Formats: sequence, structure tokens, C-alpha cells
Amino acid sequence: MIRFTLNGRPVAVDQAAPTTTLLDWLRASGHTGTKEGCAEGDCGACCVAVRDEGAPGGARWRAENSCLVLLPQLEGRTLVTVEGLATAEGLHPAQQAMVDTLGSQCGYCTPGFVMSLFEATYREDLGKDAASWRLDDQLAGNLCRCTGYRPIREAAERVAGTRPDDAFKAALSEEAPRPAVLSHETDGERFLSPTSLAELWPMLAEHPDATLVAGATDLGLQVTKRHGRWPVVIGLERIGALRRLEATEESVLIGAGVRLSDLEEWAHEGLPMLARQLRYFAARSIKNRATVGGNLVNASPIGDLAPVLLALGATVLMSSVEGEREIPLDDFFVAYRQTALQPGEILAAVAVPLPDHDTRLGAYKVSKRRELDISAVAAGMAVRTDAIGRVTEVRLAYGGMAATPARALLTEQALMGEPWTAENVQRAAAFLDHDFTPIDDHRSSAWYRATVARNLLLGFFDETRENPLAPLRAGHTGTLEVG
Repeated sequence: MIRFTLNGRPVAVDQAAPTTTLLDWLRASGHTGTKEGCAEGDCGACCVAVRDEGAPGGARWRAENSCLVLLPQLEGRTLVTVEGLATAEGLHPAQQAMVDTLGSQCGYCTPGFVMSLFEATYREDLGKDAASWRLDDQLAGNLCRCTGYRPIREAAERVAGTRPDDAFKAALSEEAPRPAVLSHETDGERFLSPTSLAELWPMLAEHPDATLVAGATDLGLQVTKRHGRWPVVIGLERIGALRRLEATEESVLIGAGVRLSDLEEWAHEGLPMLARQLRYFAARSIKNRATVGGNLVNASPIGDLAPVLLALGATVLMSSVEGEREIPLDDFFVAYRQTALQPGEILAAVAVPLPDHDTRLGAYKVSKRRELDISAVAAGMAVRTDAIGRVTEVRLAYGGMAATPARALLTEQALMGEPWTAENVQRAAAFLDHDFTPIDDHRSSAWYRATVARNLLLGFFDETRENPLAPLRAGHTGTLEVG
């Protein structure tokens, strides 16, 4: 039995397959204000708001794509759809702003936009002094097919960060129900959801071939696009120990269950290089669910986090019933979509040394479109020099260039001990052709990838001539900018 709260009312669901998406269940249950568009997290028509009790600093409302949420992941949660916003006194401010600014065009996308505006309404970092790009980021995951973006953005400007004293704000202060283990089974398929590592280990021992899921932004696609079903799925997102985010002056420990939106918020001040990459990682509604561990364990050669973490010299902590072990992230990716995780192990956390202020840092993502796109090439770079300008440390990591995210070891070797000059960087860039043999596919050609990889290294040198980490300008439109 799956139990959660929907629009202020308790709900119990018994006869639903574990792979039922929240979107499908809502629409089948008569909550048709939530629309289905792409069913892959790109259009935002299916956005709903979920109270996230595990967020740093206390509970928050999160706009999430219901097409990528498996229904059992709602266990014990509080959910609001567009039908639950208005009261007897009138429309919610997010709805009223859309009306007042004429933000609704054909209306199909409107509920999703309203739910993204709903999250914006209660965000503490979206007041009048917030950078303009933050509003763009809030709405980037919502597609308006009628090109009504100007009035919709005006609506966002009206409500963002206003945090009215209403029932929704009060709900963030309410004590969350005590979490309990979920075991939901229908037609021979099971979804197990532990609330601690101690509860997880027996489940893994009993079901060693179980499919593990956290944010489900990837597994959800396998459900909606490939009709995937699994005998046993174990959800990890309710394990609080996996959501720790602990920083010292020397390093930061990032739990595998940390949502990317939370990591990005911390990284703006704590690790700007990482924040720069996360800005164009995905839409906020995706980052509200996607986790650090999910991105790394997926082991995609084009995962955007890995190159940056490789450049920073990160290590990964893997946990099992027998304890923890730690290895460099360099050794974590062993083959295409394969990691060093052993049976019974999970990725528990990533430990990242914090670079000093003199380290030259760069993070880049190159894709066919600015928002919501998979990278053709991604890169993370870190270089230290001594008092006379010779390279003493260098880590150049790329995604999209090989079967796994990897460092350009020959190029690094060509730079070590040499003066950090344009001529030497140009010479070393030629070694990238020996480090990588990229492939041709539908995203880009091998020639394009190789050319971009060289240009990113040259651009990194140019960008960090005057500033070890060049910040994105106020009106930035990507991790790469000319002029």
C-alpha cells in the first residue's frame, strides 16, 4: 500500500504496478489538470509540486516532472497539483499572475508553468534582487508552444520569492510523518523503499539483482519510452544518510542522494566551478530530482558531472554491509556504463578536495542547444603553476571523447613542468589526438569532438589568463562565451 497526501487529502493506493508513473496515475484518477506532453522531462507540462523534507535547511516545495516519478516514490510525501492551488478565497498568486499578465496562450502548458511558478513563489533566493538568469533557470524546463514567454516571465517576476503567509508556506513547517519501510507488490513486481542503510542491506542480500533507483530521471525514461519493468526495484531516495552535504575549508563530502539543485545552490559560493557546469546540466525540474550518485553510477560517457569531479581529484566512497571503501574517481569508471561497484555495494558519497584560489579552473559543456540537451563534449580542467609560471599540477578531464569519462593523461604529461604559455598549450593540445579516439554518432562527428576538445583547452588558457576562474557574466547564455 502506497500512502501519500494529495492536495491536502490522504491517499492510499494498493493496486498499482510499481513502475506506474505519477503522471499516469494522476490522469487515470481524474487529476487531468496535469498534462502529458513529451513524457521524458523536456516539456514541463506534467509539473507538480512535492514537499521535499530532506532538503538542506528544511523542507521546500519542488517542481518535479511527474512523468519521471514512480508512484511508490511518493510514499509518505505531500503532493500538490494544479487542482489543489485555488481556495474559496480565490486563485493562488501563481495562477493569478498568469491571468493578470495574459500568460496563458493555448493553455496546454499552463498547468506546468503554474507549478514551476508555485515553486518560485516559495523560494528564498528569488527575491527582487535575484539575478535575472535565476528566473530563466526556474522556467527553463517548461515549454510554451505558443511562444508566450514574455508574459509568463512577467508572471514569474511578480511572484518569485514573495513567500505569502498561506497554507502552503505553513506546510513547510509541519512535521513530516515518521518514515517507514515500504514494500509494495503487484502482479509479481515489488518496490522496496528503505529509510536507512541498516534497512537496505538485508534487502540487497535477499534481492542481489534488484534495480536501484534514486531520482528516476533515467529509469523513468526506460519506463515511459521502453515500457521497462523489473521484478524488484529498491528506492534509495528516502535514506537520509545519502543526502549529507558537509563542507570544511579543505573539502566537501557530497552524499550520493544529494539533489543537483541543492548541490548547485551550495556550489555558487562553495565551488563555483561546479555551479558553472550545473547551470546548464538540465532543467530545474530535472535537477530537483536527479542525484549526484545517479549521474555517476549511470556511468554515461557524456555525464556532465564526471569531468568536473575528475579534474578536481574527487574520490568516491562505496558502502556495503561490510563497511566502506574509497577509491579515486579515476578508477570508478571501468568500461562503457560499468563501474567499480561490487555486488551488494552502493555509491554512498563523493569527496572533493576544494581548490585554492590560485588554481586555474574551467568547466565546459558543448551541446547542440543551450537548455536541456545532452553534451557532445564536456570538460573539466584544473592547473596549478609555481612562482615562475611552470605547471606543477594539471588535470584535464573530458566527457564524450571515449567509452568513459576520462583524463587526457598524455596531454597532461606534455604540460607538466613546462611554462604555462600559449605556445606550450598549443603544442600540448596536439596530444589530445593520442589521448582519445572519439566516435561519430548522431550528436556530432569524431572530427567535431576532437576539434572542440582542442579548442576547449586553448580557450581555457585564454579564459584564465587574468582570472583563475572566469565567472559567467551576468547575462550568461552558456558555459562558453565569445567576446
